[in-house]
Amino acid sequence: MMKSMWMLLFMVLPLVGIAYVCWHVWAVLPLATVWKLLIIILGIGCFLLLFVNFRGVLENQPLALARASYEIGTSTLFILLYLVILFLLLDLGRLVHLVPRSWLFHNGVTALAILGLMVAVFLYGNIHYKHKVRVPLELTTSKPLAKDYTIVMVSDLHIGYHNTRSELARWIDLINAEHPDLVLIAGDIIDMSMRPLIEENMAEEFHRLQAPVYACLGNHEHFGRAPQAKQFYHDAGIRLLCDSTAVVDSSLVIIGREDRSDRHRKELKDLVSTVNCPLGQRPLATNGTQELSTLNSQLSTLNSPYTILLDHQPYNLEQAEEAGIDFQLSGHTHRGQVWPISWITDAIYECSWGSHQRGNTRYYISSGIGIWGGKFRIGSQSEYVVATLKKGQTTFQEKID
Repeated sequence: MMKSMWMLLFMVLPLVGIAYVCWHVWAVLPLATVWKLLIIILGIGCFLLLFVNFRGVLENQPLALARASYEIGTSTLFILLYLVILFLLLDLGRLVHLVPRSWLFHNGVTALAILGLMVAVFLYGNIHYKHKVRVPLELTTSKPLAKDYTIVMVSDLHIGYHNTRSELARWIDLINAEHPDLVLIAGDIIDMSMRPLIEENMAEEFHRLQAPVYACLGNHEHFGRAPQAKQFYHDAGIRLLCDSTAVVDSSLVIIGREDRSDRHRKELKDLVSTVNCPLGQRPLATNGTQELSTLNSQLSTLNSPYTILLDHQPYNLEQAEEAGIDFQLSGHTHRGQVWPISWITDAIYECSWGSHQRGNTRYYISSGIGIWGGKFRIGSQSEYVVATLKKGQTTFQEKID
């Protein structure tokens, strides 16, 4: 029921927005009726390409045409959003007598100013998207690591019609330049369709990564048919963790959850219970100041491996804390991609972007190295995280000796 309401809202709001923008465009353009009609029909046609994308029509088009349809359709959604915001501000200004009525009716200067502003905003958004921000992150632990690690963490690549193999190759170069020990991907490697990945043989590109790669599924892999996505991961040499764990060495374990969209995914506590204590543990004799059970529990925590959780959608962060996870990497939010959608994601999630902590559990919610839809970042950033995992100066064992 709730999902149907959201889908209805997703369809109705853009239609209302289109009607509102079309009325304003018609009013402000100082052109003949035929030219106004052509411009409005062209705009509506570009927007309708968005729905063509969701109907699978792109699969039957030549690849170049499919890419153009995807880019135009999804970009129009963001352009519509900013035109609605702009016209709302102008209407509000007119309401409080700050904006003259003449500005909004048959005014060529206003029309050109709006066009120039839209071009400037989205040109900036595209340039900002192409710039990938390197985010350094320091992680320390009292657990006895086998060594220090450099870990590159990314999410939300969304490779497909719009993020092509050449773009993926640039990201691979950025990752390799860090000389990582591990690469972790928090889901949504695939955008929606498997077709461009197969035709461009993008799996081959991942083999250039010079470190082991671990990943979990995201919601978009399920949109793009999860079995085919899993085969792509295998062909790409990516270790896919679907409600499973991977022991990197005796001191480091990676846990990957199925995406939240899979209602049958396992409970996190059940996944954690499968992680053995490779370092072993020995009982402590009571020292008269603490209960034996408390000391044994603390030592068990110390001797357990450092656990990293990959969970695409950052809901229910308390579960990782309760399960004793050391670090969780998530993505999904994109931090809204463009302002003011970032305000919505900030309101929905406990943490929609950046570093976070609950108890002894650290989190990083990435805004993604790639993006869904039009290639614009306004009020958010495309990023990759370079984490250094090091053993802290003082361990529990040193405290009790």
